[in-house]
Amino acid sequence: MMQPFIVEAKNISKTFKKQLVFHSVSFSLEKGKAYGFIGHNGCGKSILFKIVIGFLSADSGEIKVFGQTLGKEVDFPQNTGIVIETPHFLDDYTGFQNLRYLAAIQNKINDAIIKSTLERVGLDPNNRQPVKKYSLGMKQKLGIAQAIMEDPALLILDEPFNGLDKKSVQVIQTLLLELKNNGVTILLTSHMQKDIELLCDEVFEFNDYKLDKISVTEMSTNVEDVQF
Repeated sequence: MMQPFIVEAKNISKTFKKQLVFHSVSFSLEKGKAYGFIGHNGCGKSILFKIVIGFLSADSGEIKVFGQTLGKEVDFPQNTGIVIETPHFLDDYTGFQNLRYLAAIQNKINDAIIKSTLERVGLDPNNRQPVKKYSLGMKQKLGIAQAIMEDPALLILDEPFNGLDKKSVQVIQTLLLELKNNGVTILLTSHMQKDIELLCDEVFEFNDYKLDKISVTEMSTNVEDVQF
């Protein structure tokens, strides 16, 4: 039986290093929609994403992903692609070699899919450069490739456009819209309002330790009040 929500958070709170990050946050996310999370630096966007994927635990409340309660029924959600903070790879290996190494953990995809995924994000699968010689933008695209290569149902992207030039931003935007249209649920943050406007169906804004749901239109009309 299909679950009505892909992610469902109920009254979750988090204190980090003795500082309150957010309190009694609740939200429900549906299949095939993109959700933007906005707010000033340090408001808790990355921490919230880490809680959703089980990297951190909430102090209180409950969060379900694919109908399973994190920390009780499952420690980490399955079928989830992730880019949080700066992606890290094996510096002396090529991009393809890095993805092949990661793919071997679950053994769900073959070399052809890895190469195709690299091409989708705008990287050359035959590039023999080690990752340590990659630019910031190339590393970012490699991080997005690893997040999508196994066809996840849930995609969590923290500032996915960091370091990308204008053409690469357009490539990734088109890719994310395609994934959303194919039923992938996407959570993302971006400091650029236009990314949120283009990609997101709904927007959540952190404000005074709470998370408020606002419309994309409301965000546009109140842009001076929104800090990315």
